Amino acid sequence: MNNVFVQSFAPFTLSVWSHSFAANRHSFRRFSVRATLGAMASHIVGYPRMGPKRELKFALESFWDGKSSAEELQKVAADLRVAIWKQMADAGIKYIPSNTFSYYDQVLDTTTMLGAVPPRYNWNGGEIGFDIYFSMARGNAVVPAMEMTKWFDTNYHYIVPELGPDVKFSYASHKAVNEYQEAKALGIDTIPVLVGPVSFLLLSKTAKGVDRSFSLLSLISKIIPVYKEVVAELKAAGATWIQFDEPTLVKDLDAHQLQAFTHAYAELESSLSGLNVLIETYFADVTAEAYRTLTSLKGVTAYGFDLVRGAKTRNLIKEGFPAGKFLFAGVVDGRNIWANNLASSLSSLQTIEDIVGKDRVVVSTSCSLLHTAVDLVNETKLDQEIKSWLAFAAQKVVEVNALAKALSGQKDEAFFSANAAALASRKSSPRVTNEAVQKAAAALKGSDHRRATNVSARLDAQQKKLNLPILPTTTIGSFPQHADLRRIRREFKANKISEEEYVKFIKEEIHKVVKLQEELDIDVLVHGEPERNDMVEYFGEQLSGFAFTANGWVQSYGSRCVKPPIIYGDVSRPKAMTVFWSSMAQSMTKRPMKGMLTGPVTILNWSFVRDDQPRHETCYQIALAIKDEVEDLEKAGVTVIQIDEAALREGLPLRKSEEAFYLNWAVHSFRITNVGVKDSTQIHTHMCYSNFNDIIHSIIDMDADVITIENSRSDEKLLSVFREGVKYGAGIGPGVYDIHSPRIPPTEEIADRISKMLAVLESHVLWVNPDCGLKTRKYTEVKPALTNMVAAAKQIRTQLAKPT
Repeated sequence: MNNVFVQSFAPFTLSVWSHSFAANRHSFRRFSVRATLGAMASHIVGYPRMGPKRELKFALESFWDGKSSAEELQKVAADLRVAIWKQMADAGIKYIPSNTFSYYDQVLDTTTMLGAVPPRYNWNGGEIGFDIYFSMARGNAVVPAMEMTKWFDTNYHYIVPELGPDVKFSYASHKAVNEYQEAKALGIDTIPVLVGPVSFLLLSKTAKGVDRSFSLLSLISKIIPVYKEVVAELKAAGATWIQFDEPTLVKDLDAHQLQAFTHAYAELESSLSGLNVLIETYFADVTAEAYRTLTSLKGVTAYGFDLVRGAKTRNLIKEGFPAGKFLFAGVVDGRNIWANNLASSLSSLQTIEDIVGKDRVVVSTSCSLLHTAVDLVNETKLDQEIKSWLAFAAQKVVEVNALAKALSGQKDEAFFSANAAALASRKSSPRVTNEAVQKAAAALKGSDHRRATNVSARLDAQQKKLNLPILPTTTIGSFPQHADLRRIRREFKANKISEEEYVKFIKEEIHKVVKLQEELDIDVLVHGEPERNDMVEYFGEQLSGFAFTANGWVQSYGSRCVKPPIIYGDVSRPKAMTVFWSSMAQSMTKRPMKGMLTGPVTILNWSFVRDDQPRHETCYQIALAIKDEVEDLEKAGVTVIQIDEAALREGLPLRKSEEAFYLNWAVHSFRITNVGVKDSTQIHTHMCYSNFNDIIHSIIDMDADVITIENSRSDEKLLSVFREGVKYGAGIGPGVYDIHSPRIPPTEEIADRISKMLAVLESHVLWVNPDCGLKTRKYTEVKPALTNMVAAAKQIRTQLAKPT
């Protein structure tokens, strides 16, 4: 997958709002960053790839639709890479990463680098190109995509490698070397970044047909030779540093897993000779055992730690740090958009420098900036006071370098003063606090808020009212959002059309969706959500305490981007949010129509959350707002209400010791939303890709009447929990087909999936539904897929009705 080098720049620049530091923009010239910085040491773990206006998203989708060529896609990608490297060079960053760009996902890039292509894609060797690469990510007309799951506890997804004892690894993508050379040709010496060999294996899964007891870590000796080839090429190209991302070191690892790191880097030691090697960790503390393992690795020069989410790691550093090594201190938050407390960070850095040694501390981000928005310069309509409290990726680059300068004795006093003023403004602003909301949330702690009747009795009451067939069919909520629909929403928001015109258009769109579902003979309908831009942003726009961006896009997977709201203050619901549209949709059909809401935990986890109070307190505030909405929907005659908690599993802490506390308040928040409804009102929820087996008891404790779960890419891995004896009495709909792929599954395939589900689930609790919402698909894909889904359900119903 060779990249075309294009020496032109994307139209965006580095900016910061609080000080004229942003004015320091040099005209671009060829130069060595390393030679000009002296003792100032600054580093960025990674940077957003999509571009400030989602340039890569549109280029990818144009290419996938056959509207543009591979060369045109590569040109957009090259423009973005060059502009990002130039940003960092102009800002004074010393250690600039390369190979953090991806056309889809960095783990998939590593899979292709290693030539670990599953046999179903019919790869015949050689450099892996777009055809194989995107088929692995998205599937094609013939074969399904690889599994996709959440990247640690973020809303980013990665493509899960499928490995087994028979995989033949080979060096099949030279992307890391190509991009290093591309930057070097511009006079910018970068640190090439690779997913480390042990984390790659720990983030993989056993391929279909491979015994579950197979140890993926046994493949270390097979992948290390490929890593050696990559390292050798990077050295030959002139690289002096290399970064291995080993984020799994922050998880609870056993002795065998930790030993794999020791083994892998001992094997690599001779190849790494002559290079400076950084091992980067992020997202949480490392354990004492992992710290000892990490700081004892052979051939390693530097260690990177998240000192924002990993505050306990500081104690490990104080207790001992290897002499002569470098510490890359992640003090600028890569997961949120609040301006750094520069004075506090500088004090921490100075303390660390006293332990580690002068000129041995490199100021860094806590993780890749991939998880934050790109640049505040594009937010021309954001409230100026709130804007002064924020720092997006471009501003965080400036913060990192300002801290590095200050640590080396070149403190920019005006920049630090402006930062302190912004922090003081946020702390004292009256718009942040609502005493009535805080009291109501505090009062929740005295009860666990459970519905009075058990789920079995509720399901009986609901069935009498709804009269659903066995294996009822439904969809998750959204239907395709076409260009005209997005245009109408934009025009209404910009006051270019009247409210009457807007309502008329949306009503017609809802009617089309309702009519289509009736024609398809779906049992429980949805209104398609044409009025909604995003499942979190839509609600945040109607709640107090939220702010919104115009271009604060963050990559979720592939070309899919989300625009997280910013929760800056106490949350309340001024008025009903969905009742008008849901009751209108219900009036169009005699079939049950779901009222569609996003749950409090998902709104929390998919927003940029205030950091001045505990997350659970904010979540309880959101839960009370959603509770009001649920009760208003019920009063309006909506008897099936779906409260999506797509991100509940995602927020699970990476430390086992912290899981119980999180699950307690997260599940409690969900129960708060629907504790007051009648037995005959059916409460659904939906959850996205993740391994739910370890939290199944918490899912049961949510006490929903029906839960739908993304399942189709995981080979029914979820169902194993029921095979192993967990009793689940509520309704459940494990997704029967993958909506993240354009592939249309045949009826027989879906019927086979349903049959497998019936082997472990009772027929009276099983629902038939797609994996997720249909917003990102086209009607040309949705109609035949849903037709096949309904046909499969009817086929199995017929079989179940036959006497045995």
